[in-house]
Amino acid sequence: MTKGLTIGRHSARFPVIQGGMGVRISAHRLAGHVAKTGGIGLVAAAGLALNSGLYNGKNFYAADREALKIELTKAREIAPDGVIGVNCMVAVSNYNEVILASCEAGAQLIVSGAGLPLNLPGLTVDYPDVALVPIVSSVKAAQLIARKWHRGFDRLPDAIVVEDPETAGGHLGEKPENIGVGKYDQYATVRGVKQYFQEQWDLDIPVIAAGGIWDRADLQHALEQGSDGVQMASRFVCTEECDAGDVFKQAYLKCQQEDIGLMMSPAGLPARALIANIPAVRQHDLDMNLRCPLNCLKKCTYKENQERFCVITALDRAQQDDVETGLVFCGTNAWKAERIETVGEIFEELFPSAERDAD
Repeated sequence: MTKGLTIGRHSARFPVIQGGMGVRISAHRLAGHVAKTGGIGLVAAAGLALNSGLYNGKNFYAADREALKIELTKAREIAPDGVIGVNCMVAVSNYNEVILASCEAGAQLIVSGAGLPLNLPGLTVDYPDVALVPIVSSVKAAQLIARKWHRGFDRLPDAIVVEDPETAGGHLGEKPENIGVGKYDQYATVRGVKQYFQEQWDLDIPVIAAGGIWDRADLQHALEQGSDGVQMASRFVCTEECDAGDVFKQAYLKCQQEDIGLMMSPAGLPARALIANIPAVRQHDLDMNLRCPLNCLKKCTYKENQERFCVITALDRAQQDDVETGLVFCGTNAWKAERIETVGEIFEELFPSAERDAD
């Protein structure tokens, strides 16, 4: 079970991608140590300007680019030989700039969701070694991306991440009315995406299962059901190497299953988070009379009419340990966290040394 994972021209020892978690939950420390341990580490690009020391209140886009480059450089210092990429949200206003900055700074792959990355190959045309990995929740979305990329750019994805909206944390690529109704079958989607690329394009690309993957049993089940690997995010939060603050990690350790639920993000997407404090998140922005400070999202109900709250600053507050008025994204299994562990210990549980030695 210790087969690796090759995406484009880049190979990792283990079939595990660490999911992107903004704002600064998965930055250089987590991504670097996952890559060093043999997985694929992702720096989440969203909101890196905040708490970077580069943002002066007026230069968000420029600071965001520079902060991303710094995080990638630091991650590479931790894992000189590892596979390190970037998670980029299609929904952000500076998407094109973030993609280019990722390539310039040496990202080996770009994982992109929160919208369909229909123009991604055009943005990376000068960087053919950068693997491109869309996140989808349906076969239809994968088909649309493939047709658009092939027609417009003579390019197809190097891998596909199939995210389960029933279990994944953060922003979800599904309509809220379709979540929780019991109709979604993640592994049927995984197999359907794989079959589509094989039959339509004669292409055998990795299809990665994301959402709800917590332990070795989940990993084995995903591989048995046809996945070529898994993407794990929430499991890595309660690690020594995670870039989140200690209070943020304690929020995971203290939460119960019923504390995790769905909310509507100002981005117009449903999202999964610890939901008990959502009124306090909203009240914080009302009390501060906060207007849109960053223009970080292409579409945002807070930017347009102050509906809900500023999501990026709410995430930033939580990362810096204000979990009372800050937003804590998490997957459905976050309540399973029991202690602060290391990235190495997680990989040892997923892929025991005895089994590796036997291989």
